[in-house]
Amino acid sequence: MKRWIFFLPLLGFLGLGAYLWDGLYLNPHRVPTVLKGQEVPPFDLPPLEGRDAIGFSNAGLKGEVSLVNVFASWCTACRAEHPLFMEMRANGTVSIHGFNYKDKPADAAAWLDELGDPYTLTGADINGRVGIEWGVYGVPETFVITRDGMVAYKHIGPISRQVLDDMLLPLIERLRTQEPTALTTGSSANGEAR
Repeated sequence: MKRWIFFLPLLGFLGLGAYLWDGLYLNPHRVPTVLKGQEVPPFDLPPLEGRDAIGFSNAGLKGEVSLVNVFASWCTACRAEHPLFMEMRANGTVSIHGFNYKDKPADAAAWLDELGDPYTLTGADINGRVGIEWGVYGVPETFVITRDGMVAYKHIGPISRQVLDDMLLPLIERLRTQEPTALTTGSSANGEAR
């Protein structure tokens, strides 16, 4: 009986090692969102420095299918996805709204001046409070919002051409043809509508 006591630390170590080993193969983009199928949390963000005077609030997310992109000037992955948002803005594909997450106001304005501004409405979430309400893990994150202000999908990480073409654009078109509040059923591990 006393011999088993000497094996307990070894068993604990092996169990912890197996748990960590399994974690190496998890996809960081597959994080569930509790907001899927829920109304967008109430918020009211002030405008970015030198930008639209009305800012961005949940009232601006009703009436049309739209994207909400969480970005920051210090985020290199945000820079990688930005040309796709500029392309969508130029083509009138979908309204894109943004909230600038934990950024210095002057830096955010300079970043949009340099790269272009794809956002219809933009707000400054300087202290990250709105990000907490939205369940933001980091930037960039992008949400698809239905016409009646419900979260249909959340994408963590930069949007690539493949994600845009294979996931976002088909979902946006499907949501445009559905009756309000008729979110599709089922979800993947990262909260997408199917």
